Amino acid sequence: MKIQIKGAGLKLTPAIKEYVQTKIDMLEKYLGDFKPTNCDFEIELTTKHHLKGEIFRAEINLSLPGELLRVEKLEKDMYKAIDKVKDHMARSIKKYKEKKLSAKK
Repeated sequence: MKIQIKGAGLKLTPAIKEYVQTKIDMLEKYLGDFKPTNCDFEIELTTKHHLKGEIFRAEINLSLPGELLRVEKLEKDMYKAIDKVKDHMARSIKKYKEKKLSAKK
């Protein structure tokens, strides 16, 4: 799956890109026969309304036939935000598949 990775407020290093690519590739096993038309991933360092520390926002938008699945998570650790977004997207994909498969019956 081709992923468009975007960073805001931080520099995207090859290590971060590789980590994101690895995590998103894990989602392919949940997709099965469903082929995404587009996958956008954004990681951002937010500092606006927080009193102290860095807060990372990870967001993934996955375009599937007939629906756009979107998950966004905020965490203090960038890698934890990426992991949580992947886990929640896996749940969203499972729900999408169940809905599509039950509609066929």
